[in-house]
Amino acid sequence: MLGSRTMLSLRHMTPAYRCFMQQQITDMSMVNKYFRRCLAQVVIEKKTFKRDKPHINIGTIGHVDHGKTTLTAAITRILSEKKLAKIKKYEDIDNAPEEKKRGITINAAHIEYSTPNRHYGHVDCPGHADYIKNMITGSSQMDGAILVVAATDGVMPQTREHLLLAKQIGIEKIVVFMNKADAADKEMIELVELELRELLTQIGFDGENTPIIPGSALCALEDRDPKLGKETVLKLLEAVDTYIPVPPRAADQPFLLPVEHVYSIPNKGTIVTGRVERGTAKKGDSIEVVGHNKLSKGIIGGKHLKRNIYLQNKNNIIIFCIEGLEMFHQTIDQAQPGDQLGILLKNVQKEDVRRGVFIGKPGSLKMYNKFDCQTYFLSKEEGGREEPIPKEFVLTMYCRTFDIGVKGVVPEGREMIMPGEDITMTLYSSKRMVLEKSVRFTLRDAENKTVGTGVVTNLHPDPQPEELKKFWKRAA
Repeated sequence: MLGSRTMLSLRHMTPAYRCFMQQQITDMSMVNKYFRRCLAQVVIEKKTFKRDKPHINIGTIGHVDHGKTTLTAAITRILSEKKLAKIKKYEDIDNAPEEKKRGITINAAHIEYSTPNRHYGHVDCPGHADYIKNMITGSSQMDGAILVVAATDGVMPQTREHLLLAKQIGIEKIVVFMNKADAADKEMIELVELELRELLTQIGFDGENTPIIPGSALCALEDRDPKLGKETVLKLLEAVDTYIPVPPRAADQPFLLPVEHVYSIPNKGTIVTGRVERGTAKKGDSIEVVGHNKLSKGIIGGKHLKRNIYLQNKNNIIIFCIEGLEMFHQTIDQAQPGDQLGILLKNVQKEDVRRGVFIGKPGSLKMYNKFDCQTYFLSKEEGGREEPIPKEFVLTMYCRTFDIGVKGVVPEGREMIMPGEDITMTLYSSKRMVLEKSVRFTLRDAENKTVGTGVVTNLHPDPQPEELKKFWKRAA
């Protein structure tokens, strides 16, 4: 900067020397501007995601306080030694104020790391019973899972429930990390392993061949007792690499992304995140936002049309234009199935998009609020209800990233449904939502208990208002 002394000195110089000094100051000013500009670019520009390994989505599930987040942090610490991950501390993963205050995971956290063979997107799911909703959302994005069970406790309520939900959602392969092995004796570890294999088989997993690795996530995180710490985590990652397959990806189908989170960034726009379920997308593609009774809510204005942010089709449905794509804070040229994606939508208000809606290719998504399903109601032994399901009932349906009230009536000729029964029935939802045949869902009651799981078998055109009104009044 030029101060008053510098200006005073310049006035007392000879004309030739003054000219020389002024040129030097001008040159330095230009250099400073150049470096400031370069620094700004470094801050603004993001790395490009390098797609050089198969990508797979996994995550940690299990009972509260069994060590899911500790294990996640330990994995990043160990892989960071090989430059395959960035260290994520425990407090960085449980980073919400309420999570820090209560010492438990509430929202599903997303991190990334690599092994020599694969790139992983990892979801750390909450284990507390009060946050099963967020666990369902997190696990619905997984291709496989790591079940964390404390050797000191064995199977607990959320251990069973998380396994049931994982199976219902469609997860076929589980790897088990038996944590806190440093605090349990050999006999206890063997008993817990037997209990786990029996439970896995009972729920429908391959209990006999599922890898179960005893170890200590805390030892691995604190870099002590390598045999129980670091070595067991490396063994776990090797098991994940070999036991959980890369699933087939539907890249040739229309683009579909169930929205998990929505963020508003000042002067940039709105970012929506979620896992790409099928299809591909790139910057500049037109997309439709569908769900909760609405088709692509937005505002059309002259400046929006000029910037090509919004387009409008012949059916008067507003279509957004993708302004940018990111994966784990790195830019990508094209989104592919399985990607944990962030989509930038400029000039879109946060209120226009919400969790549970769907982003897809224009014209490819339809909403329904009446559908047939094959539903299994859990028995008491499986954690379901003790009493029968009444003839007319109200439950909450969890599907992909949305949850919504549904009402149903027991099929004609029956007065109730007993826990443990598998039944075909029709459900009505309180709002029209994106549904497709073969989509799986979970049913929970007002006491936050999982009571049933099901799959959509048939979709009905919108019921007449009189039919819908009559049904809801009767089922209320």
